[in-house]
Amino acid sequence: MQIPDKLNNVCQRIRLSGVAQGVGFRPYIWRLAKELLLTGWVKKDAHGVEIEVCGAAEQVQSLIERLRVDAPVAARIDSVKALDGPLECVSDDFYILNNRGGRFPAMVGHDLAVCRDCLTEMFDPANRRWRYAFAGCSHCGPRYTITRALPFARERTSLKGHAPCAKCQSETRRKEGRHSKDEVICCPKCGPQLALLDADGQPLPGDPITQALALVKQGKIIAIKGMGGFHLACDARNAGAVAVLRERKQRDERPFAVMLANAASASTFVQLNLGEPGLLAMSERPIILLKKRPNCDSVLPGVTNGLSWLGVMIPSTPLQYLLFHEAAGRPQGLGWLDRPQKLALVMTGADSGGEPLVIGDKEALMRLSGVADAFLLHEREIVSRCDDSIARSGPGGLQLVRRGRGYTPQPIKLPRSGPPVLAVGGWFKNTVCVTRGDEAFVSQHIGDLDNAAACDFFDSTVSRLLKLLDIKPAFVAHDLDRSFHSTRYALDFALQKGVPSLAVQHHHAHTAAVLAEHRIDTPVIGLSLDGIGLGTDGRGWGGELLRVDGARMERIGHIAPIQLVGEHALRVPWRLAAAVLQQLGRGQEIEQRFPGQRGAAAVAKTLLRGVKCPETSSLGCYINAAAGLLGVKPVMAFDGQASELLEGMADRYGDILPLNGAWMIQDGCLDLRELYAVLADEKVPERGAAIFHATLVAALADWICAVAPSGSTIVGSGGCFLNQVIARGLRSRLGSRGLSLIEARKLPPNDGGLSVGQAWVALKYLQG
Repeated sequence: MQIPDKLNNVCQRIRLSGVAQGVGFRPYIWRLAKELLLTGWVKKDAHGVEIEVCGAAEQVQSLIERLRVDAPVAARIDSVKALDGPLECVSDDFYILNNRGGRFPAMVGHDLAVCRDCLTEMFDPANRRWRYAFAGCSHCGPRYTITRALPFARERTSLKGHAPCAKCQSETRRKEGRHSKDEVICCPKCGPQLALLDADGQPLPGDPITQALALVKQGKIIAIKGMGGFHLACDARNAGAVAVLRERKQRDERPFAVMLANAASASTFVQLNLGEPGLLAMSERPIILLKKRPNCDSVLPGVTNGLSWLGVMIPSTPLQYLLFHEAAGRPQGLGWLDRPQKLALVMTGADSGGEPLVIGDKEALMRLSGVADAFLLHEREIVSRCDDSIARSGPGGLQLVRRGRGYTPQPIKLPRSGPPVLAVGGWFKNTVCVTRGDEAFVSQHIGDLDNAAACDFFDSTVSRLLKLLDIKPAFVAHDLDRSFHSTRYALDFALQKGVPSLAVQHHHAHTAAVLAEHRIDTPVIGLSLDGIGLGTDGRGWGGELLRVDGARMERIGHIAPIQLVGEHALRVPWRLAAAVLQQLGRGQEIEQRFPGQRGAAAVAKTLLRGVKCPETSSLGCYINAAAGLLGVKPVMAFDGQASELLEGMADRYGDILPLNGAWMIQDGCLDLRELYAVLADEKVPERGAAIFHATLVAALADWICAVAPSGSTIVGSGGCFLNQVIARGLRSRLGSRGLSLIEARKLPPNDGGLSVGQAWVALKYLQG
């Protein structure tokens, strides 16, 4: 290379932090240094990536500036720090150095969808990776789900047993190109292979992709090994196949997600608004909930069972793309991916009974026996299970509903640093969080901790995160409710490790999660709306106005309580509706209004006596009560079903004026009885749903404004903020009154974000 005048050179040591493992970062720096005529070296070390560089001052400065704004697509640079020499930079070239021993960098990248360059290789008959199911490069493919230890290198992943062949090794030795220093490089000669097995685990003859697609077209159910776990797939257009899958998986009425080749294919079934095609193609590849077209249910019968949104995903792995490529007739090139394709696959996680996702081949053959008709397997082991992420698209931007593959373990950047904290979340939709410095690392979605397998998954996830990130917690945070497995684990962990623990109230944690995400370090008013969480008074909370100042929380308002009858009353809308009727002095109507419900007479008597009827301020309960009064869904088949149906009805009905005088605010308590008196007599469910949402939004806005000065920032949290009619209405009403509403985006607003909020409260507590 041409060397500039050394007399005018400057030397600097540059330290990078962020995600720079397994993303082609060192080759990128090598190319950049060569372009700028700089000498020195780059290496991975115990803290991330370190560079020593010498050259003309303006060229060194250019490198530093470009590092901040121009990095590989899968990288994330949080900080670039430079120190002046003199240093060790005595070479006349720029080199990529091997690791120099010591402790390894505690960071790993997230899983990414296969990139367009790799697809180009896959769909070129002249390329040696033609139709190869494990094409990948330093810009794409699995990271978190195949990593056993750090630093990220092939021998520390589940590709260890697949050493690169001579041709692949030659590609990795090049200092330019996306395969330079590529740790996941594979080809048909050296990489993992596919196999198709029948229901008894016996190999089926022929090409696995061709035969798997043929079985799908015959109405069969195929278990497909993915990036973070198995999926169960069938033809989404085949009503019989969908019904069989629903029955075998015991899915009841829960909606299925559908995999389609591209946004052009999705537009047949859903309404794509501006920017939404790009969301589908994000490298994280979440399932995106999109508004259905009127004909969607007729062409995808049984997939969503009357809900207004369809979960749409496009392929993320080469294997998934090959199924669509086969269905399209094996076209050459990428042009077919810009055109609508007919194939539509139900693609649902391979789990049953609320247990964790299946990830192992033997596990799949055992646990999915009687569910799958065939198994499309491969030789690359899944080290860590990771469910598909789910997100909603709306006027406020993309909002995560479930945080999993593609996002884990991307950290949430916190407003300030602190000692390492382990936070264990709650019972439902569990995640765990560990902090390091000013970063919060959130686990993948673990799920409800209501069975032994889920609790084991929780335990192993905590251990894996701590080991992988090399973190030894100095503090543990958990929910107030000691009946949770997560709380019991936290208390045992703290006792065994000799570290202090902190109980964080549920809705305080909800609010704090949004503060952590948006890096807000000032006192705020929190509006927390969700199901039920244990309050500081021992009662169930869920419709709360809070004043939050770091580790301090004050309850300044709540929704008037509703009574719960029976252990599972929260999920039985007709029982909640019965409780509202009793509040209205109309308890005598309960048996008549719900004649088909067993126990209606007993519920009426229990409510009249008022015994064994615990109270809760939960807005989630009030929403379900509205659905019960309107006859939308007397008994839910899955959590959130009544709310989703009611939201869809309101969205379809359109704008309507709120009812004047249908609520009352006294001493911080929001009373909605007059609204429910109207709903109890409403004969048109769609109109009732619209009235309910419009009036509820107006009531909530008045309630907030009664305590919040103009110009205040309101932090909205809790699962009810997934309801776009409520969230959209509140943003508009509060904005018109000089208030701004901040919501969760990178974290789910539901209990999936609790762990981050607990961690943030713990850090603030430690700061005093």
